[in-house]
Amino acid sequence: MSSLGRAVGVLRVGSQILRRGPQKMVVRKAGGGPHIEAQYRQYPQLTKNQKFHAELISGAMWFWILWHCWHDPDAVFGHFPWPDASSWTDEELGIPPDDEE
Repeated sequence: MSSLGRAVGVLRVGSQILRRGPQKMVVRKAGGGPHIEAQYRQYPQLTKNQKFHAELISGAMWFWILWHCWHDPDAVFGHFPWPDASSWTDEELGIPPDDEE
């Protein structure tokens, strides 16, 4: 694009801005529904619907955790057999012999 074309584009945009005149400030509010005002150092006011949903989601979460702990314990405790500690020697456990003082 030539410099003349760029200048014409800039002038066209500038003239459109000048033709519009002063702009009005518009205050927009989100949705127009009821809003809960923030309260300093007070607990939020929850609706019954919010409390129900919170308890439903937390109940589902605990069900998921406990179900998988019961049905897939290897995910929690590991995928290896537990060692038999009774078969270890005193030397392996780091216990000194009885005759040593």
